[in-house]
Amino acid sequence: MTATSRSIDIAGAGLAGLSAAITAGRAGAHATVYERSRDVGSRFSGDFQGLENWTTEADVLEELAAIGIEPTFDCVPYYETVLFDPDGRAHECRDSQPIFYLVERGPGESTIDRALYRQARAVGVDVLFQSACGVLPEGGIVACGPRRADVIAVGYLFETDAADGAYCSLSPKHSREGYAYLLVRRGRGVVATCLFADFHNERYYLGEAVEFFESTLGVKMRHRRRFGGAGAYSLPASAHRNGILLAGEAAGFQDAFAGFGMRYALVSGHLTADALLVGEPSRYDARWRARFGSELRAGLVNRYLYGRLGALLRTFLAIQLAHKASARSRFRRRYANSILKSLILPFARRALVRAAATPCTEPGCHCTWCRC
Repeated sequence: MTATSRSIDIAGAGLAGLSAAITAGRAGAHATVYERSRDVGSRFSGDFQGLENWTTEADVLEELAAIGIEPTFDCVPYYETVLFDPDGRAHECRDSQPIFYLVERGPGESTIDRALYRQARAVGVDVLFQSACGVLPEGGIVACGPRRADVIAVGYLFETDAADGAYCSLSPKHSREGYAYLLVRRGRGVVATCLFADFHNERYYLGEAVEFFESTLGVKMRHRRRFGGAGAYSLPASAHRNGILLAGEAAGFQDAFAGFGMRYALVSGHLTADALLVGEPSRYDARWRARFGSELRAGLVNRYLYGRLGALLRTFLAIQLAHKASARSRFRRRYANSILKSLILPFARRALVRAAATPCTEPGCHCTWCRC
C-alpha cells in the first residue's frame, strides 16, 4: 500500500497526535484525528512550559524541522536559569546555546497547540472535535495523553512588572520530591510547584513557593489565575499492540526526573506515523528505544535517586548543574548512560513504575484506553 492510499486514524489532538498527523499528511496519506474536547490545547490555560534543549547536543528546533514541524508558534530561547538550593542560595546556569525554549500551551493563537493544528490542517488532516475514539479495529495511533497522575503541577498565571527570567527551587519546602519554578516573559508569569508525591498538600507547597519567590526576587504577582495539570511517566516494554501504536504520555513517554514531555510527544508522534506509513508498525518500538529509550531509563533512575536526597545532597546537585558557560552539557550528563545507573534501574523500575490500568482483558483488544 502506498502512502497516498493509506488512511491513518489518530485518537487525540495533543502534540503527539498532531505531530503524527502532520507526518502522515506531508507523506500524502489521509489522516483523521479524533479529539474529545472542543478545541486543541483544552487541557491548558495559556501557561508557559519549557521545551527542553539539553538531552541532545543538537538543537530541539533542528530536530523538529527534520520531522516536518515548523516553529510557527511563540518560541523564546532561554540561555540562563537560576537554581535555588534548599538553603535559598542561588546557582546560575548559563550557556551560549538555549537551555530551553519557552512556549505557551492552550487554545490561544500563539500557542504550540494552535500552531500544530494549523500545520496539520494545511497538509489535509481532518480534525474532528468533540468526537471520542474508543476503538481502533483497523489499528492506528493513540495519543490521548496521560491516563493517571504520576506528577502534578499546580500554580498561578499572573501579570507582573518583573524582568524576564527563569528560576527553580529545589527546596523540599516548595515541593515534595520535585521542584518549584517561576517563569516570566514580557509582563506575564507562571509560578508553580511540581509534585511527585503528597499531592493532597499541593496548596501548602504552592503557598510556600510563592512566598519564597516573592520575598527572594521581589516579584509582584497581579491578577493571579490558578491552573493545574498532571502527567504520567513509564518505561514500557512495548508501545505497540494489535496494530495500535502509543505516542506521547499515552505510552508513558515523559521525563520521570523533571517532568518534561513535549519533545518526546512530538518525536514519538512522528515515529508512529512513519512506522504505519511504511506498513511496519512493529518497527516503532526499535525506533523510539533508539531515539530516547536511554534518556527515559536515566530519567527514571534520576527520579528514584532525587526522591531520596536530603537537603545537603540537593545542594550538591545544584552545584553540579550550575555553570556560567556550559550548563547544557552539565544537564545532559544527568541523562547519560553509566554502569551505576544500569545497576540502579531495576530498583527504580520496581519502586516507581506502576502497572497501567487494563480494563480490557481480551487478547485481541483494540481499545484506545488500555496498555494491555
